[in-house]
Amino acid sequence: MEAKVLDSWVLGEFETPEALVAATNEMRLKGFQGMDTYSPYPLHGGSEALGLPPSKVPFIALGGTLTGCITALTMQTYMNSVDYPLNVGGRPILSLPSWVPVTFELSVLFTAFGIFFGLMALSRLPQLYHPVFEHDAFRSASTHGFWLSIPKRAGVNAEDVMQQLQSLGATQVTVVTGEKE
Repeated sequence: MEAKVLDSWVLGEFETPEALVAATNEMRLKGFQGMDTYSPYPLHGGSEALGLPPSKVPFIALGGTLTGCITALTMQTYMNSVDYPLNVGGRPILSLPSWVPVTFELSVLFTAFGIFFGLMALSRLPQLYHPVFEHDAFRSASTHGFWLSIPKRAGVNAEDVMQQLQSLGATQVTVVTGEKE
């Protein structure tokens, strides 16, 4: 039977979002990777502090918009010219101005679905379990706490990471160990 390898994270809580962003940026500059921040609301400058690449959401939104637009135009073209051609008021069979409302609405609908599901996939949500969720004080992350988690790599002393977080203004620091799904 193979022994399970447990992961560890060093958690630090900060009093303000500015302190969290500054500490995250400082730890990234020291070479720590794979960090994550937890706060009750999005942080201004948090993505840059974590060193995340530019967002893919605009491209997902553009893809959803184009898919909705092409679907609407194809559907209306097929229905009005092949499936059930009906001349209403002497308009041509392919009347683009009359198709604008359906095309617009389907483009908006596909864009919204694309952004919603794209964000869920990019954020790996819903994340039902993570070992840091088990820490009692971590519950403040959903109300008023600003947390930074740093994965503990092999060969890195957790005490050193904890001292670095405390020197950056962390109010409480702890090590959490568990299996990550």
